[in-house]
Parts: sequence; C-alpha cells; structure tokens
Amino acid sequence: MKRRRDKRFKGVLKRMVIVCALLGAAHVVLSNGKVADRDLSTPTIVYAQSLDENSASASAFLEAFTVFSHPRCVNCHPAADAPLIGDASRPHPMRIRRGPGGMGENGIFCSTCHQSTNLSGAHMPPGAPGWQLPTKDEPMVFEKRTPRDLCLQLKDPAQNGGRTPKEILEHVRDAPIVLWGWNPGEGRIPVPVPHDVFIKYMSEWVDKGAACPK
Repeated sequence: MKRRRDKRFKGVLKRMVIVCALLGAAHVVLSNGKVADRDLSTPTIVYAQSLDENSASASAFLEAFTVFSHPRCVNCHPAADAPLIGDASRPHPMRIRRGPGGMGENGIFCSTCHQSTNLSGAHMPPGAPGWQLPTKDEPMVFEKRTPRDLCLQLKDPAQNGGRTPKEILEHVRDAPIVLWGWNPGEGRIPVPVPHDVFIKYMSEWVDKGAACPK
C-alpha cells in the first residue's frame, strides 16, 4: 500500500513540474520534492524533461559514490600526502609520500614494492600496472569528501587531469589500477558493488548531464 502511495505521489510531483512550467513560473517543484529556479527562456516541456534527467544523473552519482568512498579507492586518494592502507585506511608505514609526480619521493618509490600484479600471500604488497598516487598538483582527494564535493571535483578539468566526464567514465571503466579494486589480493575486501553495476551508474551520470547531488 505504501509503495502505491509513493508512486502516486511521485506522479503528482512530476505533473506539478510541467504545470508550473506551462504557467511560466520562475520556480518549479522537482520530482524529488525540492524547489528549483527555472530558466524562462527554455521551452517548458524540454525544461521539465531536463529536470528529471538532472535528478536521475545526480541519483546515479550517489550510487556510484559508494565505490569512490570505499577503502580500495580512498586509500590511493588521501587528503594528505601519504597513502593509506588496509580496510581501516590506516597510515602507510615507512613514511611513504606521494612526491611531485605521485610516484613516491626520497628514494622510496611506489614501484619498489608495488609491482604490476599482486604479490602472493595475505596482506602482501598489492600491484597493478601504473601503480601510483595522483600528483601533488592534482591530488584528486576522495577521503572525507561529500558526494557533491567529489562530483564537482571529478568534473573539474583543473583537478582531474584535464578529463571530460566521458573520459572519467572511460578511466574508471578501463584503467588497470581502477580494476584492481575488484581484485585487491588476499586479505583485502574487494569493492562490493560489481564493476559492471558501477559503470552502469557512471554511464547514467554522464549520459544524463553529469549533474551533482545537492
């Protein structure tokens, strides 16, 4: 019964978007119940459709955020200059630092321990091709970011390596160091959301406008 009421309520809200737009309102009610400004130069029906797409895009990013906020991703995207390790995101031993290029510094480089594949055995150094941290100039921090903050950061070419949202999608779809999160080696919890499901969310986010949650 509650599900039917929720469905009817969403239908009413969607009709309110179109009715308000047709009346030339400067503000409209979104399908999620929030109020947004309306661009009065936009055709009314097109505007209502764009509101629905923006809402769907932002919702898809919220689903994808469960991956970005997982330790397999956060540990290599820390707020400070030192990587994190383990499922509890503890500080990396040996005073490792990202260095200017993200490869380490002071003669202790990522490639010293992290090879192109995981070393065998529980909790042994993990590995994948291109193992490194983001650079110091573009640290691409995931740790302690809100969904909105991370979304805006991912869309900013000045912070994401000059990538478009479509190129971000291609990176998380194909990059070996990203795919490692689903095969992290013995003793580590892999990303629980299947990779193809994550890519479905990211594709919807991009295809419907790369909107960010409020």
